Amino acid sequence: MKFKKPNKKWTIIWFILALIFLLAVFPVPAQKPIKYIDRETGQVQIENVYGEKWLDWLYHNPVGEATLWTIAKRKIVTSLYGDQMEKPASADKIVPFIEEYDVDITIAQKQNFKSFNDFFIRQLKLEARPIVSDSLAVASPADGKILAYENVSNSDFYIKGFRFNVNSFLDNTELAQKYKDGSMIVFRLAPPDYHRYHFPVSGTTSSSNLKIDGDYYSVNPLALRKKAEIFWLNKREYGIIKSPIFGDVVMVEVGATMVGSMVQTYSGTTVKKGQEKGYFKFGGSTVVLLFEKDQIKIDADLLTNTANGLETTIKMGEQIAVKK
Repeated sequence: MKFKKPNKKWTIIWFILALIFLLAVFPVPAQKPIKYIDRETGQVQIENVYGEKWLDWLYHNPVGEATLWTIAKRKIVTSLYGDQMEKPASADKIVPFIEEYDVDITIAQKQNFKSFNDFFIRQLKLEARPIVSDSLAVASPADGKILAYENVSNSDFYIKGFRFNVNSFLDNTELAQKYKDGSMIVFRLAPPDYHRYHFPVSGTTSSSNLKIDGDYYSVNPLALRKKAEIFWLNKREYGIIKSPIFGDVVMVEVGATMVGSMVQTYSGTTVKKGQEKGYFKFGGSTVVLLFEKDQIKIDADLLTNTANGLETTIKMGEQIAVKK
């Protein structure tokens, strides 16, 4: 009886596949929890991260990192997932999501939604987010968690020793020169947050944003700890608000993994503090504000918490800074 000699090529292929499988299921080392300050209470809290296991695998497993590089950061993946969130069947996810992340749905303008994305881009009742009335105060443009830097050139961003690159972020050397010693405020919106963003100051702006093409990495701190340059690798778009009080304020919306798109809803060129500018479709996302040097004095609690490596919860309309 003759035994067929194994095909060497297939032996190598099966060995490689088995190795990839073992690496893929290899446990990811435990990551430090994301801590933040609740601005209302001043207490340190731990964030309940949407898709935490998936993010850990993508950014801390060798097969996950390969998947991120080849597939997950691509627009097509985000677009396909976004399309799923538009379908009526996705509405079944709404109630479990509300319960898991303790979303206050009573402040929404409507209570019934045709899809998960319809719920995700929900509008709030006007009284739910009062806008700081002082004309010399800057209002938060969004709900979320905030990091604040009085001088971006002298500040480390997220990771000790990492310096935020304004030129790469804006993709405009001349414009970046105006803000290299200016103030920067970063608003991170997690999936459970209200996902419409608003103008932080009154003034005039262009009727459309300038768009910068890019990838779709997650903007969660779990990802930023591993890949800090995400903010100038991701798709983003920005406009400049010309304020008679605060000078030229750059407002940037940054896309992320599973963010279907950024939709601008404002019209005209004259805008008012607290007026809606647009919204993010499904996914966590970020808004970044840049102010010229010596234009604002950021609220002390935000600077202190940032210096301690902690984000601070914020609601749209709250004061975040005043005229310097």
